[in-house]
Amino acid sequence: MALRTGTGRCAALLLTVALATGALTGCDSLLLDAALDRGCENTESRVKELESYDILDSRPEGTVVPQGFEDLESGCWADSGDASVYADRTYVFPGEKAEVIQYYRAAAERDGWELSQTLAKSSKAERPADLCFTLDKGDGTTMLDVYFLTEEILDAEERKPGPEFNSGSGYRVSITSPADGSTTRCSD
Repeated sequence: MALRTGTGRCAALLLTVALATGALTGCDSLLLDAALDRGCENTESRVKELESYDILDSRPEGTVVPQGFEDLESGCWADSGDASVYADRTYVFPGEKAEVIQYYRAAAERDGWELSQTLAKSSKAERPADLCFTLDKGDGTTMLDVYFLTEEILDAEERKPGPEFNSGSGYRVSITSPADGSTTRCSD
């Protein structure tokens, strides 16, 4: 039986059409997810390093850990080709947001974190309710964010706020770093 020489070109064309169709319809998400996850390979030790920062467990007196947020959340996530490692804690404070900001500003600076230049230069009246600090390391820059949770953030995370959120302000203490060790800064 003789081989048909035109089959290779037809197969190549068919494969090209299938891949293009998958890209246009989003059906190639498994391939894309696998490619993005490669940025998270071998990041366990960096995640453990972030989990070890004491400020994640530090909180103003009266702060509670809300139901459903009892555990330290950590790991690696990849988005648009960039991978980041993170460690987060979520809390609810029954007092004013300004007290939370004051507490973490002092605690972070005491631990060697540097406040974002934009925040440091802003007047008290124009200062936002969220904080961002950096901690330069030999392998890149680590970032500390303290930010207040909104219903939109919790909805995007598909999380249901517990009853504690009704008694105060929910906020998150988050430490992140690029998985590849490259530098990053607070968005000033």
